[in-house]
Order: sequence, then structure tokens, then C-alpha cells
Amino acid sequence: MMNGILFVALLMVWQEASDGSDPSVLPQASAAHAEQSTIAPTDPAPAAAPPTRKKLTYEQWVTLLGQELNEMANKHPEHLTILLGDSLSLWFPAELLPGRRVWMNQGISGEKTHTLLSRLHLLDVAEVDTVFLMIGINDLIWGQSDQQVLKNYREIMDYLDSQHPQTNVVVQSILPHGAETATWESRHLLLELPNERIRTMNQSLQAIAKDYDAHYLELYPIFSNGEGNLRPDLTTDGLHLNREGYLVWRAAISLYSQLEL
Repeated sequence: MMNGILFVALLMVWQEASDGSDPSVLPQASAAHAEQSTIAPTDPAPAAAPPTRKKLTYEQWVTLLGQELNEMANKHPEHLTILLGDSLSLWFPAELLPGRRVWMNQGISGEKTHTLLSRLHLLDVAEVDTVFLMIGINDLIWGQSDQQVLKNYREIMDYLDSQHPQTNVVVQSILPHGAETATWESRHLLLELPNERIRTMNQSLQAIAKDYDAHYLELYPIFSNGEGNLRPDLTTDGLHLNREGYLVWRAAISLYSQLEL
């Protein structure tokens, strides 16, 4: 089924690119807090970043996200959906998030599995319908062992399973990078991280999702070229995504939601 989802996702994006149609053909969500930015020396903003509100430290950013969740929880929205992760999630254009959901972007640039784990309690104030989780690439880039990443990931899933048992959790695979043609300032670190290691990690994440009866969305194939690297047409710098990359991701999320959630 997933092969079909990925194929249709690509067809949707290719059709939009070829016929010049507006990507807003999919119903749009009520997407909260679109224009976000933060300071994180380990994970710079992509080349085509949206307008910023304010430069914040990590601690200030966590506080702000908590305040925004509290405000949203008081509104008791239906189908509240959380985008949870690092800069790849943070820079997801709000207007591209699929419709029929109320989205909150809880991504933080530079986020790693252990820091994400420490702020999961922020979700406890709200009735969350679905969490789309993508985390791990920064751990791998900055030297964390696979064993520790997987341990942290299981603790993340433990928390969500125990504190939010009615929430749909969608584990999204880690995306490939394009180190060979990357312009990211820490390209040398990408060169030390084989994409094969990411693929192996994704296999473990799929197994973890199964253990917790969670969903798993395999995105790696539609973002990779024949060599298994991040497609140059979908990235700003070999690590972060451009608008076309987010269109691919949006199509996959939309189709997966309709078929699986």
C-alpha cells in the first residue's frame, strides 16, 4: 500500500509542476504559527526561510511553544495535529499543510531526540488527535550512536503511548541527505554520515512503530535519487527542503492520512 501512496504522491507533485496549477488544490488546514524562527548553531535555517518573528534561545523557544499549546488547548479544536521535530518540520510552509486538520508546528531547529523527549510534557494540556514525528537526523550528524538514538526514540514512544493513548502517532522516516553536492556549512559532517546508515536507522524506526502499534510513513524513497541521496531538485542546501520538497512531503502526508488515519 505504501508503494502506491508514494507513487501517487509523486504523480500529484509532478502534475502540479507540469500544469502550473496552484498547490492549494488540497484543502488547507487551520495552521497555527507559520512564521517561526530560532537560533540553533547546530542547524542553520534553510536558504529560503520564511519571515522571522524573533530570535530566541532554545529555552525561550520551548516556553513559547508551551504557551501556544496552552492557548490552542483552551479552544478545544477538533483534529488537532502536531508537527513534531527539528528544522525540517519547523520550516514546513503553513499554507502547504493538508486540510481538515488544525495544525500546530512544534518543530525546533537543531532538535535532537533527547531534547525532544524533555519537552513532550508540553503536549499534555491538549487533546491531540495526531502527531507527525520526524526526529533523528541531528543526532546522527553530531555524533550520537545509533543505540542511543533508538533508546531515546523508544522513550519518546513510551511517553506518547502512556500519556496520549488515544493519539495517532505517525513515525516518519529520516530523510536522506545530499552531501556530495551540499552547500550546507557543515557539509563535512554529512560526508561522514552514509545514507546507508540512515536507511538502516529507518528500518529500526519502522520496527519501533510496530512495537507501539503506531503508524509508520516511509518517505525516504520519494526524496532519494538513484544513488540513494537527497534529490537536488528538492533541497536548498543538501539537507533542508525547498518548496518542491515540501510539496512532495505534503502530498505523502495527505494521502497517508486519507488512507490510514
